[in-house]
Amino acid sequence: MNGETGLSAFVEPSVILMILAANAAVGVITETNAEKALEELRAYQADVATVLRNGCFSILPATDLVPGDIVEVCVGCKIPADMRMIKMLSDHLRVDQAILTGESCSVEKELDSTIATNAVYQDKTNILFSGTVVVAGRAKAVVVGVGSNTAMGSIRDSMLRTEDEVTPLKKKLDEFGTFLAKVIAGICVLVWIVNIGHFRDPAHGGLLRGAIHYFKIAVALAVAAIPEGLPAVVTTCLALGTKRMARLNAIVRSLPSVETLGCTTVICSDKTGTLTTNMMSVSKICVLQSVNHGPIAAQYSVSGTTYAPEGFIFDSNGIQLEIPAQYHCLLHIAMCSALCNESVIQYNPEKRNYEKIGESTEVALRVLAEKIGLPGFDSMPSALNMLSKHERASYCNRYWENQFKKISVLEFSRDRKMMSALCSRKQMDIMLTKGAPESILSRCTTILCNDDGSTVPLTAAIRAELESRFHSFAGKETLRCLALAWKKMPTGQQALSFHDEKELTFIGLVGMLDPPREEVRNAIASCMTAGIRVIVVTGDNKTTAESVCQKIGAFNHLEDFAGHSYTASEFEQLPALQKTMALQRMSLFTRVEPSHKRILVEALQHQNEVVAMTGDGVNDAPALKKADIGIAMGSGTAVAKSASDMVLADDNFATIIAAVAEGRAIYNNTKQFIRYMISSNIGEVVCIFFAAVLGIPDTLMPVQLLWVNLVTDGLPATAIGFNKQDSDVMKAKPRKVNEAVVSGWLFFRYLVIGAYVGLATIAGFIWWFVYSDSGPKIPYSELMNFDSCSTRETAYPCSIFGDRHPSTVSMTVLVVVEMFNALNNLSENQSLLVIPPWSNLWLVASIVLTILLHMLILYVQPLAVLFSVTPLSWSEWTVVLYLSFPVIIIDEILKFFSRNSGLRFTFRFRRGDLLPKKELRDK
Repeated sequence: MNGETGLSAFVEPSVILMILAANAAVGVITETNAEKALEELRAYQADVATVLRNGCFSILPATDLVPGDIVEVCVGCKIPADMRMIKMLSDHLRVDQAILTGESCSVEKELDSTIATNAVYQDKTNILFSGTVVVAGRAKAVVVGVGSNTAMGSIRDSMLRTEDEVTPLKKKLDEFGTFLAKVIAGICVLVWIVNIGHFRDPAHGGLLRGAIHYFKIAVALAVAAIPEGLPAVVTTCLALGTKRMARLNAIVRSLPSVETLGCTTVICSDKTGTLTTNMMSVSKICVLQSVNHGPIAAQYSVSGTTYAPEGFIFDSNGIQLEIPAQYHCLLHIAMCSALCNESVIQYNPEKRNYEKIGESTEVALRVLAEKIGLPGFDSMPSALNMLSKHERASYCNRYWENQFKKISVLEFSRDRKMMSALCSRKQMDIMLTKGAPESILSRCTTILCNDDGSTVPLTAAIRAELESRFHSFAGKETLRCLALAWKKMPTGQQALSFHDEKELTFIGLVGMLDPPREEVRNAIASCMTAGIRVIVVTGDNKTTAESVCQKIGAFNHLEDFAGHSYTASEFEQLPALQKTMALQRMSLFTRVEPSHKRILVEALQHQNEVVAMTGDGVNDAPALKKADIGIAMGSGTAVAKSASDMVLADDNFATIIAAVAEGRAIYNNTKQFIRYMISSNIGEVVCIFFAAVLGIPDTLMPVQLLWVNLVTDGLPATAIGFNKQDSDVMKAKPRKVNEAVVSGWLFFRYLVIGAYVGLATIAGFIWWFVYSDSGPKIPYSELMNFDSCSTRETAYPCSIFGDRHPSTVSMTVLVVVEMFNALNNLSENQSLLVIPPWSNLWLVASIVLTILLHMLILYVQPLAVLFSVTPLSWSEWTVVLYLSFPVIIIDEILKFFSRNSGLRFTFRFRRGDLLPKKELRDK
């Protein structure tokens, strides 16, 4: 206003600056996220190494290693560089390579092996990789790579080359913002030009002052048109979504990734631990039942897919065994599983689950011993269930360990493919053996019968029957098989030798697997319904992975997997065109290493797919960072978590599907509150534009517009983010990446609703001057010529045009009409009669709070002065409601047209950044 002096001139800009600063602070605090992946990667580098220098071994910093150095490694050593084996100092050497391959089983290393040039890490059995850990044995090796020339170094370099991708929503909001800025600039210039003729009006005090006055109106128009609260509301809505997702065990590290989930078209999922439990468990048992009428084998199935000692044994007819330990072979299997074993199973009270220490195959045998139980009362389920979880973890195993004293152990070796333990009890010594079925069978001469506990010769017919069952387990069912045997030993023997491992008595055959999670099959079916393709990515072998994929429905009932299942080497050898076609059909990708995962993500993105990639190891970090949304496992490495956008606390694939549904719901809600805010801002533009064109006084001041945009608009817009998820949200196909936030029909609805909001606001302003009992009741023509008031004789003072009452009525109409408009946004197309206001109590509460805040600035004097408003009477409030409510009726009519597509008009715009662009390729 003209004539402002002293501190009063700074009140309005100060309030504007404070509101904008608060808005900026919300965005900065919420979105700040430090990148830690490269720092976490250093934790996997060895600090020291035992190196041959000057003819003797000495401990030196690992950073001093150079190619050609001879290094000695032993159990517990972290490999300091990439090295090639040159000498074995023990019977065998096993290395945990999980950080590189993601596979939990350790790898047996050997000296003389011929390695293919395109072999993956898991197949390079003569190479020790930097950062991996020796779990058994000792050896010497020569350094072949250090720093960036190691497998770990290539992962680090790959992460450095990866740039963060812009999310689809951000792209579209940026495009819409650019378009909006151009439109606003055009309207502002238009308003200034239209009023050139009024520059010399006496009320302005000259041409220059008149130009400045209308420039201020143009600036007010810009303030009205720009949705200042939109960034804060988007950020808050995404943050609210992350809280809901956290309750689903999906912890979001990057806010924009919440929305990206909604348009995901491909999920590349790791097999081990995500689709499976990552807990080896015995699922099949085969023993000799009797030989009375020829060899008859008995086959049992075992329930339970975790390390919990919970599950049952069923016979071939599916009948549960009440007391499994009363069967002779099963009892001996339990004894052998408990004693010929170096692992431990224990209960973790903090995580409320059972955990393993040692090899997963040995832990599976421990759990089997618990499921079989013990002979007599102690093995009855009711008795075992009375134990605490800590006691129950190894109750049966401890029984066998208390009955027998373990004297000597022959460790597993690659050439023998077996392990033996010498145990003693009351002048009876026995040797218990487990190993590869072909190795055990070749050393057995007798076999235990299940029906009477007798020992009979192992004939060719019996051997053939067992080999047939073994090939069935290992082939069609892709189980990892172990055979168990025993032998009575001379009393007093203190040590075992390899020569003792002969003339054994065969006990039985067990088949184990890393079982699929129970909920995964339904989750993958949900993906297919939602138009999302699942590609299983694993370092495991092709046959095993295909079996798992078939069980979980990843092949969608296909019998022939050709064209849908590829190893990394098979895929690399395909011509370019066939690679493109393979990517469109692929359901399984096996024997992969880190570079393959990244290549897969890039290739899919090149085909306009939105890719979500899961992973848990260091090896997964580059692909996680490159993917549109990287998903790390809660049990994964810190590197994977730091490179990811989301972490699955329960490592469960089904959680991803729940998160995708939430992401789609968040996007739908985002569209709703954008619609709400933009339609409100269009109303403000219409109000100021028509006020300028009609030549009436300013209806709203900049500080009032900011209050409406940031405070009164922001609360309901945020509450719209709490709209309930549609029941059919996962039945629709993923939206296209280039789908605009604002479509043609939706933009038309913005214009219609916005036009009414603006006209209602102007109507409230004009009503006070022309019809209100508390107003001057002047003719409308005099209101249009208020600038010339000082040159005419009037029955009212010219100061009436600066009264705060009309702008207060206008501002109140604008606030109330927008509250009614907020109710319209409970659903894009459904009527309020179908989805009533109380379906989102947060929205109702935000509307009530907004009205209370508005009344606060009306009726509390210091605030009323700041915002240039004044209290309203009951009659004025009645007019406000009359002018505001019709917005609901108008939107209900527009929703009716939306629901009935035959009646809906089609509106075409040529704005490429507003409407969805034409697909370049038909997916």
